[in-house]
Amino acid sequence: MKHSTLIFPRSLTSWLPAVCLWLWMVPVFAAPTNDDFSAVTKLIQGWVDQDYYPGAAMLVAKDNRVIYQHCFGNYTPATPVFIASAGKWLAAATIMSVVDEGKLSLDDHPSRWLPEFKNDPKDRATLRQMLAHTSGYPAYQPADNPIDHYQTLAESVAHLLPLPLAYAPGKRFNYGGLAMQVAGRMTEVATGKDWETLFQERIAGPCGMTDTHFTPVDTGEGHSPMLGGGARSTLRDYANFLSMLFNGGMFAEKRVLSADAIRELQSDQVRGAQVKPGEFVERVRGAKHNGIYGLGEWREELDASGNATLISSPSWAGAYPWIDKTCGVYGFFIAHVNLAVVNRVNFSGFYSSPALAQTVRETVSGRQPLKAEK
Repeated sequence: MKHSTLIFPRSLTSWLPAVCLWLWMVPVFAAPTNDDFSAVTKLIQGWVDQDYYPGAAMLVAKDNRVIYQHCFGNYTPATPVFIASAGKWLAAATIMSVVDEGKLSLDDHPSRWLPEFKNDPKDRATLRQMLAHTSGYPAYQPADNPIDHYQTLAESVAHLLPLPLAYAPGKRFNYGGLAMQVAGRMTEVATGKDWETLFQERIAGPCGMTDTHFTPVDTGEGHSPMLGGGARSTLRDYANFLSMLFNGGMFAEKRVLSADAIRELQSDQVRGAQVKPGEFVERVRGAKHNGIYGLGEWREELDASGNATLISSPSWAGAYPWIDKTCGVYGFFIAHVNLAVVNRVNFSGFYSSPALAQTVRETVSGRQPLKAEK
């Protein structure tokens, strides 16, 4: 099997192991398969043809072998793209690596690391709740209160601090990114390192993700780092991250996250908090269960015992990574919507991209794929 040119890590001392693990885990070209992925290709090509996306790329692996890879429009496997909320999974994994070392606990309150939270009602929330969207914090910074052109997590937390709780911690699931800023700052203080360094050392480097970063999401002076929506990645990089999760925290025969960390990421972390009707999982899967979220990831489908069998981290911009345990598959669709077009026609990448997981499942099982939601 031939391979295209690889992008080597920037550190010359580490390039050989990373290249070897890429060749072992994620070959650039798909392995031969009898599966007919024409339905997947047609679905994505239709979105590109309608100008919802300027381009896109998709990779599917089954049992650690890439069985489908295709690029659309102007995309390549190495095209860097802002992946919005797909970065929540990366952020949660980074924090869990620190929990693995015992430097943080999921039950820590902010004031353990951030004394400015002492005697503040927001201190009742835990790190676990911040990563599960049940902290009670506002989902997003109110407009111009202040203008949040923050450049550090410390500055972002200072912007958040004056805001009141929206709900009592643990009482409601309220999807958003603001609490993750506090979680990230707690992690920085606990380790003595800035967020990007933590991510590179603990997740990106070990997983051979040479072109993934938490960077400003706006032109010029913008949000940086933005844990819940500010990551940039490539098809190849994020596939490596999914491979690590799929293999229980192992990548290239080296442990990145513990088995306990993987279980925490995938477990029901909503823990009885109220979930509003029509939330993401109900809308895209018709599921009525309340255990819809773990840490940085959605629990789209559960088995009879309540274990997550389909997990994901979709973004409003269209990027959609997922792991489907029912058929031994993980996949990543990377794209970024053309806002002028999708706003006019009311197309949502957040609600449409999950159709890819179902279409892939139907493809590998030989059944008729379902139609996507607009």
